[in-house]
Amino acid sequence: MEKLLKNIGFVVLFFLLASTIMILYSGPKQKPTEISLSELATQVNDGKVKSISVDGNDLTIELNDAAKEKSIKEPQSSLTESLNNYGVDKEKIKDVKIDIKQASGFSAFASNILLPFLLPFLLIGAFIWFMLRQAQRGNSQAMSFGMSKARMTDPKDKNKRTTFADVAGAKEAKEELGEIVEFLKHPKKFIAIGAKIPKGVLLLGSPGTGKTLMAKAVAGEAGVPFFNISGSEFVEMFVGVGASRVRDLFKQAKKSAPAIVFIDEIDAVGRHRGAGLGGGHDEREQTLNQILVEMDGFEGTTSVIVIAATNRPDVLDPALLRPGRFDRRVVMDLPDINEREEILKIHMKNKPIEKTVNVRTLAERTSGFSGADLANLVNEAAILSVRRAKKTITEDELKESIEKVILGPERRSKAINKKEKEIIAYHEAGHALIGSILPNADPIQKVSIIARGQAGGYTLSAPTEDKSLHSRAYFIDELATLLGGHVSEQMFIGDVTTGPSNDLQRATHMARAMVTRYGMSTLGPRTFGKKEEMVFLGREISEERDYSDRTAEAIDAEVSRYISDAYKTAEKILTDNGDILKKIVSELLEKETIERDEFNKIVGIELPIKKEEENVAIAAQE
Repeated sequence: MEKLLKNIGFVVLFFLLASTIMILYSGPKQKPTEISLSELATQVNDGKVKSISVDGNDLTIELNDAAKEKSIKEPQSSLTESLNNYGVDKEKIKDVKIDIKQASGFSAFASNILLPFLLPFLLIGAFIWFMLRQAQRGNSQAMSFGMSKARMTDPKDKNKRTTFADVAGAKEAKEELGEIVEFLKHPKKFIAIGAKIPKGVLLLGSPGTGKTLMAKAVAGEAGVPFFNISGSEFVEMFVGVGASRVRDLFKQAKKSAPAIVFIDEIDAVGRHRGAGLGGGHDEREQTLNQILVEMDGFEGTTSVIVIAATNRPDVLDPALLRPGRFDRRVVMDLPDINEREEILKIHMKNKPIEKTVNVRTLAERTSGFSGADLANLVNEAAILSVRRAKKTITEDELKESIEKVILGPERRSKAINKKEKEIIAYHEAGHALIGSILPNADPIQKVSIIARGQAGGYTLSAPTEDKSLHSRAYFIDELATLLGGHVSEQMFIGDVTTGPSNDLQRATHMARAMVTRYGMSTLGPRTFGKKEEMVFLGREISEERDYSDRTAEAIDAEVSRYISDAYKTAEKILTDNGDILKKIVSELLEKETIERDEFNKIVGIELPIKKEEENVAIAAQE
């Protein structure tokens, strides 16, 4: 609004200036002829004058032939007296139309004083005022350059308030943070017994697990101001600005105490100092130093809690993590099946969901999804329902959105010839059949030969229950399932294509991890190699070898053995169940997609029923 008013003012000022210039310097195209009063008297006697307009002492004369003239009368006499003095016949004067104009006071003031004298001073004054205003604004911006850019959420604003009820799952995290809420509400209770509440809380977890949402919920539960800022907002090209913003942020928080300061992505300024490979950065290090100083400067009675979030705790400076600063660390894990069900219900709360939707089934299919992924899933389903002109969201849209989030949108328009379509069908049928027969592999949920994202087709498998530990038997069955597409192409098409390239890559990585990381080989229960990471990029750049060349050959031999055994297992299953494979291929070529129930009917009930692993589970990273 201020900018609009300023622009309007500039336009009005421009038109005033232009109008003034036109008034001062423009005039009629044909200027009237100036004559003396004696010449006017002669013309009146000769009957040439039609009318005379008197404006003060100025005379504007119009002749009978429409010619224009002007003259000046005697200041102390009227026009009639002046003409009589020059011997004009009174009868001739009566034939001339005389129009006398009475000049107003404002007109005289404007013509004699305002336009010639005051207007230039007014324009100069306006210009000086504008320049001073711009200079003051620039000075204000320079002064605010070092001020904090934190956004404060008012606890009284119910529309923006978030509570623990809006965060599904994360029971342990809520219990840990519940003490922070209690301290902010009733600090005297803790102070009376001599307890010191942690000054800082560090939220750790993968992207999308709800770290920011949890921090907002703490502020909402406590009913205190919430100062939200990202770590990258401290850093500028000028050294010292970040530290100045940190000081201003904590100053604001102390004024509003009790309050919560939330620093998102704190690794942007809190990375390990002097890491060597990452290099130094004066501005970032000064900002980090100021954060450390401010947290040390908290008095025992200051009700300001600093909550920070990061998904890279391994790169943080040790000074941040020592007691007295970020005393408490709360891990935000990926939700389990029960938590995913609760999260889905929260995101479905205000949406027209069909009553037949089975939320538990959706939770089973979304293993490994974060809270952000689940929110995106429900939103994609809503958008898909609108595109299909539906008034409610059905289970079909929700299931399709799961595949869209995992693999990308369908590409039905992609031109695939008949031969390639048959190859894709055999490839996916090989994955699905082996995965359904092997007892330790994940159950098959869906098989499709419709292209999605970069995949020509896909086989969707998901465990019925979440697993945090995976056994050696599980990996062996998964290796055979991954090689199922490659083996199926070779056996039934008579050649191999580039389609299984990603499967082979995943299988090789899994087999090598079993040998070098999980101790699942004849080489014994030890790990091989140590990964080194580039701190400032956060990327793996090398692996330190802590084994000999002879051991490296043994590792390669073990990896090859796992791949070879999996290949033989897949080959035997497809040989023994060739008829079932061809039924699956035929159904895929006809319908393009087979859901779980239909797939189980094709495979038959005589297949082994899935059972829980009885082997000793070994910790594994996916």
